[in-house]
Amino acid sequence: MLECLFFKPLPLAASALTFARVCRMASLPPSNPAATLPSASSAIDFLSICHRLKTTKRTGWVRRDVKNPESIADHMHRMGLMALIAPDAPGVDRNKCVKMAIVHDIAEAIVGDICPDDGIPKEEKSRREQEALDRMCNVLGGGSTAKEVADLWMEYEANSSPEAKLVKDLDKVEMILQALEYENEQGKDLDEFFQSTAGKFQTETGKAWAAEIVSRRKKN
Repeated sequence: MLECLFFKPLPLAASALTFARVCRMASLPPSNPAATLPSASSAIDFLSICHRLKTTKRTGWVRRDVKNPESIADHMHRMGLMALIAPDAPGVDRNKCVKMAIVHDIAEAIVGDICPDDGIPKEEKSRREQEALDRMCNVLGGGSTAKEVADLWMEYEANSSPEAKLVKDLDKVEMILQALEYENEQGKDLDEFFQSTAGKFQTETGKAWAAEIVSRRKKN
C-alpha cells in the first residue's frame, strides 16, 4: 500500500484554511535557504501539513471495508517503534532507521496513499511524491533540517543503504501484522497482503519477524 489532487475534505473550515495557506507557502522560494534550523513559523507550517498523515486512512484497508482503519501516521509510528527495538545488525544505524521510518511516507500528506489498485504508474507515483517532498522541504525552510528529511526519504525510495533495506522490510512487516490484527478482530480475509509480501524480505530481521507473524496466523 504502498499534489493536492488527492485531498479529502477536511472536517473543519479552519483546518482547510490552514492547509490552503501552507500549500500556497510551499510554492514560494525559501525565505532563507542557508538557515540551519527552521524558524518557529516554518516548523508549525510544516507540522500543519503533516497533520494530514494523522487524518488520512490507509487506502488498502479502506477499500477492503476495514472498520476504523489505521491512518498513515499510525503505520509510520509503529514502524518507528519497530526500528527502535530491532536487533543490532552489522552496518545498520538504528537511530537512522527510526528517523527514516517516520519520514518514509511523509509525502503522502500531500499526494495521499497511492496504491497499486489506483493504476498509477510507479514513475508517476514517484514524481508526485518527489514534488510533494520538495514542497514540504521548502515550507520547512530549505536548510539542513529539510535536507536531512529529503535525504532520508530519497535513500529509502532508492533502497540504497542497509538502513533503507531494513526499513523497507519493516514497512511490509507492519502491514502484515496489521492485516493479521484486522483478520482476528474483524473476521476479514486479508490473505492478499501476505501473498504480496511473501519472499520479498531483504534482511534477517524482516524475514524472522514476518515468519513469526505468518506462524501466528496459521495457528488462528
